[in-house]
Amino acid sequence: MLFRKNIAPSCSYCRYGIALAGLNEVVCRRRGIMLSDGQCGAFRYEPTKRKPEYSKVIATVELSPEEMSL
Repeated sequence: MLFRKNIAPSCSYCRYGIALAGLNEVVCRRRGIMLSDGQCGAFRYEPTKRKPEYSKVIATVELSPEEMSL
């Protein structure tokens, strides 16, 4: 759901924000230094900055080499 219309504002994927490496902060061209989960009225969504959530797949079955051969 990367391009859905009801995205919650966050400085981490705002058009005006640039993430600081290793910190939980973003440099905003409009507001200065902000927290990455912060928000303001200047928020503009940038889909290329957003990291989608992936579902975790847990392997529950161990297969033997005989089952994996053709």
